[in-house]
Amino acid sequence: MNKELIHVYMMPGMAAEPTIFNRINLPENQFQIHWLEWMIPEENESLESYAKRMIMKIEHENVVLLGVSFGGVLVQEMSKHIKVRKLIVVSSVKSKHELPKRMRIAKFFKAYKFAPTQLLSNLDVLKKYAFNEAISKRIDLYKTYLAVNDKRYLDWALKQMICWDQDQPIEGAIYIHGDKDAVFTHSCGGNCIVIKGGTHIMIIFKSKWFNENLPKLILDKY
Repeated sequence: MNKELIHVYMMPGMAAEPTIFNRINLPENQFQIHWLEWMIPEENESLESYAKRMIMKIEHENVVLLGVSFGGVLVQEMSKHIKVRKLIVVSSVKSKHELPKRMRIAKFFKAYKFAPTQLLSNLDVLKKYAFNEAISKRIDLYKTYLAVNDKRYLDWALKQMICWDQDQPIEGAIYIHGDKDAVFTHSCGGNCIVIKGGTHIMIIFKSKWFNENLPKLILDKY
């Protein structure tokens, strides 16, 4: 008798293509992976409302939710309104207290309202002004995985990330973070699995670790 498949829904980072999960492979006799994609938010939509709309894309029960970066924030919000088998948060934050100082300052001064998000809508133009090869290569990487360059979405997402008001980590969630994450530098403390050498985009470059350990984490064998 075949065991029932465990459905794993994966949410990419802010504006990112779900193809960031291209290198994630789980045993097909046990798991089925589903990629979630960003939607354009409705006018003045709250993060809670957006999370509830994203839940409508989930077609199975008792699923595993995995989210990266801002996608990790979103799946935490989604888990408040749906029963999940496991909640896995990668390269993200557990609460508002782990947001970088620059984000907390931006929230206080509402500086997110003035962020030049329109630059992300035309990375070819931005690349022309890259002042070294490393930045140029980073922009090429962003172009590869950037899915949503709509300014309305980018403005909304930036505000929701900076203004996320979660006070405590979600009970039972699995938090995975890299010790070389340059975006969220204070998220390795407390109840967290730390990947040595992991950067903010370790879901791509540390895929071997995830392929080996995600099944164990989901099945409580880690």
